[in-house]
Amino acid sequence: MKRAIFPGSFDPITLGHFDIIERGIHLFDEIIIAIGTNAEKAYMFSEDQRRTFIENAFAGHSNVKVDTYEGLTIDFCKKVNAQFILRGLRNPADFEFEKAIAHTNRKLSGIETVFLLTSSGKSYISSSIVRDVIRNGGDYTSLVPDTVRF
Repeated sequence: MKRAIFPGSFDPITLGHFDIIERGIHLFDEIIIAIGTNAEKAYMFSEDQRRTFIENAFAGHSNVKVDTYEGLTIDFCKKVNAQFILRGLRNPADFEFEKAIAHTNRKLSGIETVFLLTSSGKSYISSSIVRDVIRNGGDYTSLVPDTVRF
């Protein structure tokens, strides 16, 4: 079985994340959306809210699971027997950042990272932009799946 994890904080999940996961479903037998926990980071949404947003967004996909983890992504990969890490790239800066992490992960564990380019109509969306829109009372609904409502 080809199993991949798609790690992130998903605070909240965006249409950019959704795009990568939907397209990744056709490449892997199973995708585990891995919500990383960082005790030093202040999240807008609780872990339970983020998990619910994601689970509801992919409720119709039996090959998409959601889990949480702390620590190194490669350790979580080993725990769930994932052979791949799926990542989305929005722009050249993402590539440079993600490339270094992918090389390190492969060096330390042999786990390969698979990159997908975010669809052009969604490449400008980031969780930090969504949070800023929400904080300032803007209409965020065109940036996130329908399941991200509060």
